[in-house]
Amino acid sequence: MDHLVIILIGFVLAISLARIIIPNIIIISRRKGLFDLPDGRKVHRRPISRLGGVCFFPTILFAVTFLVALCKKAGWFFWMDGTTQFPELLLLCSGLTLLFIVGIADDLVGVRWRQKFLVQIFAAAMFPLAGLYVNDFYGMFGIYSISVYIGVPLSILLVVFITNAINLIDGIDGLASGLSIVALFVYGNLFIYNGLWLYSLLAFTTIGVLLPFFYYNVFGQAERGKKIFMGDTGSLTLGFILSFLTIKYTMNQYVMMNFNYNGAILVAFSVLLVPCLDVIRVVIRRVRNGKSPFLPDKTHIHHKFLAMGFTVRKAMITILFISFLFSLSNILLVSYIDNTLLFIVDVAAWTGMHMYMDKVIERKKAINNVTTD
Repeated sequence: MDHLVIILIGFVLAISLARIIIPNIIIISRRKGLFDLPDGRKVHRRPISRLGGVCFFPTILFAVTFLVALCKKAGWFFWMDGTTQFPELLLLCSGLTLLFIVGIADDLVGVRWRQKFLVQIFAAAMFPLAGLYVNDFYGMFGIYSISVYIGVPLSILLVVFITNAINLIDGIDGLASGLSIVALFVYGNLFIYNGLWLYSLLAFTTIGVLLPFFYYNVFGQAERGKKIFMGDTGSLTLGFILSFLTIKYTMNQYVMMNFNYNGAILVAFSVLLVPCLDVIRVVIRRVRNGKSPFLPDKTHIHHKFLAMGFTVRKAMITILFISFLFSLSNILLVSYIDNTLLFIVDVAAWTGMHMYMDKVIERKKAINNVTTD
């Protein structure tokens, strides 16, 4: 019970700090003219600050480290294993610091994608350095324990992929933050269930900082200067934290048999299926059409919902519901269905949904063309 109280305190502390910081970021952005300007590819039509993510890392860092230090100093309970969790926490902060710096630079003056990738790879290497990497597939595709020589580069690749998936899905109000809240909520409860309180504290503290941002991002009025975006600083921070929790949940510690089970890898990635599968689909589509996979376009899932006639808010809510449905169904079914088969069902459901959406969009275009003629 004491652990849950501390997690609740971290959650409330993060909300309180973010609620104070975000309005001041909006004021500073307005005074200094630090805005994200609208263009043909973007949904918004007014200049809006894109520095909301600046408050994410400092708030999370303060809340987590303050509470951990306070608990250790007071001797209330043993929060961290000094041989594993302490290095993981420090190296997580090291990687986040690098991404925080490059994110601010990108939001203010722009950074080339090659430079961002280089920093992301270097930051991702922090996890294996702490001994944290994917070391078991739990029988998915017939693969069980994997070598460190495969697991380390695979983990770095996954961190970069997940980080960019969150960055690329940030296309309409509340989507990236909402998907992150869903994923963090699932992770937070999974870690509570398995007694890994530090990681649950990290998850719920991150939710705490996201809730005030979500309010200003979704319900803030741009006409009154009350709206804000998270920018690359925020999306890189969220993607890195989510990739950390994903790999932590996936890694087989071999001594924690109550924690790891056959569906660990599927459950870990189910909370991120929507942004990850969307990036894979968009990249394949761009390459197939002879375009650069790094050039932006309007083919993401939220663009499809908008093309179908959904409002921005309805599209966001629908995508969040789809993400939660994937997570819940996989968690409930993984004990009864082979994880490889369940993953194939996930991909098939995702593909079928997009085929249906494409038909609806084509039908809508045909009707509009007939009406125009």
